Amino acid sequence: MTAENPLARRHETCLSCGSPLELVLSFGPTPVADLVLTEDQLTEDDLVFPMDLAFCPDCTLLQLMTIVSPEILYRGEYPYYTSQIPALVKHYSESAERVIEEQGLNENSRVVEIASNDGYMLRVFRDHGIEVCGIDPATGPAEIANADSIHTLCEFFTLDVVRKYVAEHGRADVVTSNNLMNLLSDLDDFGRAVDYLLKEDGICVFEVPYSVTLVDECSFDMIFHQNICYFSMLALDAFFRRHGLYVNEAKRVPTFGGSLRLVIGRNEQADTSVTELLAEERAKGFGELDYYRRFAEKTESIRKELRACIEALIAEGKRIVAYGAAGGMATTLLSYLDLAQGQLEYAVDGNEHKHGLYTPGLRLKIHPPSKLLEDRPDYALLLAWNYRKEVLEQNDAYRQGGGKFIIPLPKPEIV
Repeated sequence: MTAENPLARRHETCLSCGSPLELVLSFGPTPVADLVLTEDQLTEDDLVFPMDLAFCPDCTLLQLMTIVSPEILYRGEYPYYTSQIPALVKHYSESAERVIEEQGLNENSRVVEIASNDGYMLRVFRDHGIEVCGIDPATGPAEIANADSIHTLCEFFTLDVVRKYVAEHGRADVVTSNNLMNLLSDLDDFGRAVDYLLKEDGICVFEVPYSVTLVDECSFDMIFHQNICYFSMLALDAFFRRHGLYVNEAKRVPTFGGSLRLVIGRNEQADTSVTELLAEERAKGFGELDYYRRFAEKTESIRKELRACIEALIAEGKRIVAYGAAGGMATTLLSYLDLAQGQLEYAVDGNEHKHGLYTPGLRLKIHPPSKLLEDRPDYALLLAWNYRKEVLEQNDAYRQGGGKFIIPLPKPEIV
């Protein structure tokens, strides 16, 4: 693996406000997540880039200091399809139904989703007769959405793309995005594009992974190259204000290890859900560098404990595989653990688009979850630990037969 690659850029100042950054935690050279490999590619070097987490003392935004080209991360056969994850489909479908009811949307309304993937959420609006448009740069998911009559532009969301769309179709009553803001390197262009796209009386409904949950629960595997930014309520409030928008509602939701569901408008009408979160973050010291330095120390402690657990089981002759392959969480955790080749035998994953391919880094061949029952390894390291309940239920037969899961976070345990 190579430690550097020219297809990335490093920055020393905040992506949101431009202030100098303070380094918090270095993960070292780390493979790019979700770039699964074919058998023919196994002799090639991984795409590997530095992964250093930094803190902005002025606006409190956590962010990576190396930005990998989005052309690498999202173009072509990007193998992430939201519709493959039933828990997410259910969550976002319910969110869409709530927006339709609360905003009184009808056939005269227009909804635009940024990073719409395979149309998993826009499908709900479309089925209510509402005009929809998705904007997503990944060709595979965009093709699936368009084939399902969900109008999708296979483009990156930029101000130029938005201007062209508005000229042809008009502005949106509702702009949605889920797990997107954390992926952005050009926050100013995003803010300007959202402002241009939204009607005067329109709203944005965004879900953003919540950095407070990440830090408090030490879910450090949520940090990977695609996730450039890690937002607190303090950072979100500062960012939207700079663009003439205001967070008026903020609700904690369980997606992606802990997120905030935001309702944003042009008029400042913040309810207690927003003011209480801001007060809570200030009281906990979430705007101070020391808070994040303690997070870095705890992260290293968990890494050592988990690695020692795996090595002890292998020394006893136990067979261990990975459950959940090649996504951001899996890639970060496996890279940071720095396990030797062969300590994990293979990986299983519910995403059929990954079957028969290989993970970056350890080059684990990816099988369907049914492989656990066929092969019966002693342990499965649950890299998708945020779906612990569903995975354990789905693999009850494996567990009844003596198989066990290693849960890595928030604290290593065996179940």
